[in-house]
Amino acid sequence: MTDLFSQTPQKPLAERLRPNTLDQVVGQSHLLGPGKPLRMAFESRKLHSMILWGPPGVGKTTLARLMAEAFDAEFIALSAVFSGVKDIREAIQKAELALQQYGRHTILFVDEVHRFNKSQQDAFLPYVEQGLVTFIGATTENPSFEVNSALLSRAQVYVLMPLSDEDLGTLFDRACREALPGMQFNPAAKDLLIGYADGDARRLLNLMEQINNAAISKNIQDIVEEFIQNTLSQSARRFDKGGDQFYDQISALHKSVRGSSPDAALYWLCRMLDGGADPLYLGRRIVRMASEDIGLADPRALRLALDACEVYERLGSPEGELALAQAVLYLAAAPKSNAAYVAYNDVRAFIRNDKSRAVPEHLRNAPTKLMKELGFGREYRYAHDEPDAYAAGENYFPDEVKAVNFYRPTPRGMEGKIGERLAYLRTLDREAGKKK
Repeated sequence: MTDLFSQTPQKPLAERLRPNTLDQVVGQSHLLGPGKPLRMAFESRKLHSMILWGPPGVGKTTLARLMAEAFDAEFIALSAVFSGVKDIREAIQKAELALQQYGRHTILFVDEVHRFNKSQQDAFLPYVEQGLVTFIGATTENPSFEVNSALLSRAQVYVLMPLSDEDLGTLFDRACREALPGMQFNPAAKDLLIGYADGDARRLLNLMEQINNAAISKNIQDIVEEFIQNTLSQSARRFDKGGDQFYDQISALHKSVRGSSPDAALYWLCRMLDGGADPLYLGRRIVRMASEDIGLADPRALRLALDACEVYERLGSPEGELALAQAVLYLAAAPKSNAAYVAYNDVRAFIRNDKSRAVPEHLRNAPTKLMKELGFGREYRYAHDEPDAYAAGENYFPDEVKAVNFYRPTPRGMEGKIGERLAYLRTLDREAGKKK
């Protein structure tokens, strides 16, 4: 009688098709092509510690395993999601044993290394420095922020890119040939699955396996796009609400608005909404753009951005998202000025580096008799009683501070008119100074 619990489950398609040689790896030609860094490391048989940085499903774990085989080294894998300092110690003990008993070097592979805290990352340092282990870390997050500098200085960082459609097509054909020989995908179905994969090899193979299982259950061999759409739930694009993909896309949205490209700005807004970004977070960033990059060149932009947030709060999704799109298009098309943003930062820096200054007496409030007797408010010139409602030559800075021109309007949009007005007032100041 067969023991149900002794049966070995079949490995997922992605694991069954994991490359066994470097030539089977698809993509990453900038690292694995002739004369490229990792190809040269394999060929020279000179192993070094490294950080493999890239999105999921682009070959980080595969490359680490292939290195262990190519260099005839012990391979110890840890996941920072499930491991702690105790697991690190046990891995080091295994590495010492492998060296003492078998004379074999150890590659210590740490997946999701950015999830280890500083003390856990520090635990690797002495063993990397001693040469006991070659450290290979894999991360989807920017190592500059997530890996401590001591460990980072001892490892070469290699950036892995999402797989191209051509790379995924190669992998798709291999999977059909070697693992799914009975399935026939028409060209549109193939393109649809590659689009759903979004540069992720593991996702592509998992989707293919899911489609294959559904087709077998329905006794279908010819796969068309309609069958795929009915079988798979809607596929979210590559997006991480707390990681680099999130901030990269926010940066792209902001820079598209700043660069006056309405079409690109709308594209990035919709990419983020499609990926699950919080629309109100995007709204707050849009409000920031209105102040930082448009400012007084078009004061209506700020009000329109605020209105878009209010509309979304009132209507929710999907109706309210149209208001955010409208705001992004308006901001991208509006005249640009960062004069208010620059002036604000300059004043903050000036105050931070200056001492505390008293308010001049003529600008002080004088609600009591004593304060009036002390001279508070004396000689204050009420602007509305002056020609052009402007007290020409008056000083509003502290007495010891020479007037500073922080705000410098651009000639664009309404700010051009503001600049003309301020230039006229400066002329009045100069004429008043000559009369004194």
